[in-house]
Amino acid sequence: MDRETELGLVRRAYAKEIVATSGIPDARVETAFAEVRREDFLDPGPWLVIGERGDYVRTPSGDPAYLYLDHVVGILPQQHLNNGQPSLHAKLREGDHVVHVGAGTGYYTAIMAHLVGRSGTVTAIELDPGLADRARVNLSTYPNVGVICRNGAAVPFDAADVIYVNAGATRPAGTWLDGLSDGGRLILPLTANRGFMRNDPPVPIERRGAVFRIERRSSEFLARWISPIAIFPCEGARDPLSEAALAEAFEKGGWKEVTGLCCSDDVPQDRCWLRAPGWCLTRDLTQPGDHQPRTGAAPIPPGVIARSGSR
Repeated sequence: MDRETELGLVRRAYAKEIVATSGIPDARVETAFAEVRREDFLDPGPWLVIGERGDYVRTPSGDPAYLYLDHVVGILPQQHLNNGQPSLHAKLREGDHVVHVGAGTGYYTAIMAHLVGRSGTVTAIELDPGLADRARVNLSTYPNVGVICRNGAAVPFDAADVIYVNAGATRPAGTWLDGLSDGGRLILPLTANRGFMRNDPPVPIERRGAVFRIERRSSEFLARWISPIAIFPCEGARDPLSEAALAEAFEKGGWKEVTGLCCSDDVPQDRCWLRAPGWCLTRDLTQPGDHQPRTGAAPIPPGVIARSGSR
């Protein structure tokens, strides 16, 4: 068996693992992960991957087979900037317009391009000029992808079916909420500034951050918790009051109770899982039918995304 045939089998096994781990029994997802070569979006190996203790571990060699596991690979390890965990990525539909904030070198952008098909489009946004240039080269064979080197929380874009953010924000930017089409989904990591760097005091991942799925329903935004996450924070995008509110909310737990996002902070305290200036995450109450999220007239002001941490 030649080496490329062997690697093809490794990629197929990897793709099946991703489907099983993510709980998405979709043949399109399996095909995308099997066909996009992860090594083409990274520097030559050996690579640094995140180990069980949360630190970087060097792969035994530059054999691409070591990339085809459900783990995080360092892009710029000295800055804790990574190519993130494959199983955390969103399920997409053919024909979707996806906005990928923090495209990095473009690996997950390529996965998204496969999933939306020829009838769909992906807008990849990356602030770092060097990474944006690499993404343009890596994605040059994907006609349904456009790469923009801009601030991902401020750049305008056409109405999106899915916005996928690869960075730890402290609040959803108004640009993202306004840019969602009706029924559109925002996949958003919200993180407190705790326990991300290697020399930080150890903090359980559940207390560091969480990925939320926010869905637009006309003027309302439904929200639900997806998973805990530790991810590179957005430089210059850390709202200290929202960050403090997140840290308090993660400390008390109960994130699975979240049912909605409200673009104001005038919601009664017992209905808030998190309350911060200008916005809150609402929670389910025991009384049936009394937990619908309310919306405010004032939009959430855009935040600033400087660099994403999981590309």
